[in-house]
Amino acid sequence: MCGIVGIVGSTPVNQSIYDALTVLQHRGQDAAGIVTLESNRFRLRKANGLVRDVFEAKHMQRLQGNVGIGHVRYPTAGSSSASEAQPFYVNSPYGISLAHNGNLTNASEIRESLFKQARRHVNTTSDSEILLNVLANQLEVSQSYPLTPSDFFTAVREVHRTVKGAYAVVAMVIGHGLIAFRDPHGIRPLCLGRREVEGQIEYMVASESVALDAVGFDFVRDVAPGEAIYITFEGQLFTEQCADNPQLNPCIFEFVYFARPDSFIDKISVYAARVCMGQKLGEKIKREWDDLDIDVVIPIPETSCDSALEIARTLDKPYRQGFVKNRYVGRTFIMPGQQMRRKSVRRKLNAIRSEFKDKNVLLIDDSIVRGTTSEQIIEMAREAGARKVYLASAAPEVRFPNVYGIDMPSANELIAHGREVDQICKMIGADGLIFQDLEDLVSAVAEGNPNIQLFETSVFNGSYVTGDINQQYLDFLDLLRNEDSKTKREIQQDIANLEIHNEG
Repeated sequence: MCGIVGIVGSTPVNQSIYDALTVLQHRGQDAAGIVTLESNRFRLRKANGLVRDVFEAKHMQRLQGNVGIGHVRYPTAGSSSASEAQPFYVNSPYGISLAHNGNLTNASEIRESLFKQARRHVNTTSDSEILLNVLANQLEVSQSYPLTPSDFFTAVREVHRTVKGAYAVVAMVIGHGLIAFRDPHGIRPLCLGRREVEGQIEYMVASESVALDAVGFDFVRDVAPGEAIYITFEGQLFTEQCADNPQLNPCIFEFVYFARPDSFIDKISVYAARVCMGQKLGEKIKREWDDLDIDVVIPIPETSCDSALEIARTLDKPYRQGFVKNRYVGRTFIMPGQQMRRKSVRRKLNAIRSEFKDKNVLLIDDSIVRGTTSEQIIEMAREAGARKVYLASAAPEVRFPNVYGIDMPSANELIAHGREVDQICKMIGADGLIFQDLEDLVSAVAEGNPNIQLFETSVFNGSYVTGDINQQYLDFLDLLRNEDSKTKREIQQDIANLEIHNEG
């Protein structure tokens, strides 16, 4: 998962982009980057690390200009080498810099056709560089100068016809403007904001509305699936639907886990969706576990807190914070390597013994993916003195890999793949385990926007909305996500950085 930002302003944008990236940090902690434009020259700073570590005062001083884009990332199908940090750059036509959130499912075919037909070389394993070159190749077809809004929309239309998968994109083209667009299914989020500064209108696009809030932009609307937004550097806004058959199928895992609770995505409050998930799950627990003696409801921080509070209310049980989180340790979901992931859980959470001692506790988590974290936390609860430890997941069983930009493991590494609930319960060492029903999850999220007919729920049911996913692709993705393969690619990528000057 990644976070993207783009601003066309009338004043320097470096600080606003930096601030926006800090509130999108939850979307990726592997690397960060900012490109600004001054005097028709791109200024770039990107590196591995958190936003606060990548950008020092000297970098911010050099990132001059009233237009810029930013990106936070963690690797999905590519490597985690610094050379794959975004934004990416290509010099023709005009000079383009691009940042992308998502995953292209036909990247390998496009890479080959770019080389053979368009004579374009892609130097990294990142599908974002592929997407940049597809866009550049389409813009190069236009005969006019300067390019018109119609030229940009025609290019995006061809991008939609060429690439498959999930993508939210923001790019700058020297001498022209900023272009942002979203895939025809709207799988990955993107929104538009505006603010007025000294009588001048400034525009911003971002992965989540919370980024707009952080820097004083008013939320205008979500970018529609398949839609392109073009903003000239003079501040003129143009929009057009560029997909042949757009339909809104947002990724439901955004609401379960990834997005911040204070964000609105496709008119849905993430916080309200999580509260409703808790209500639905609480009702199921009440129906199916009415014989259990539960003393206290405890969330596993932090995404599950909103759901857990509502579960406690529905069950009429006390709600307690039983774990204290160390905020200075990376998220286990993102950390590479299973052994590192195991070790990190205890560095990340510590149990408050008084809340567990001699109690039957119901732990609430947002989801269960590999099961390693759940196993460790249940063990911690027992060591803290719990008599019984029950676990409830606000999401259904994660049985299938994600192909749209979430770095989930292969199917064989998912604890729920090919297993029933009783088997999973035994493996993680719980006294009882219950999952949200998919129907209830969809209903909970859809309450915020009943117009959405179908959510992207492939990790739960194996149904991929783009319709192009087969076992051959899943096997290919499994190979890419293998830990040994990633290590080898990172060694290769360390010498593969052919970029514009990166401010050191």
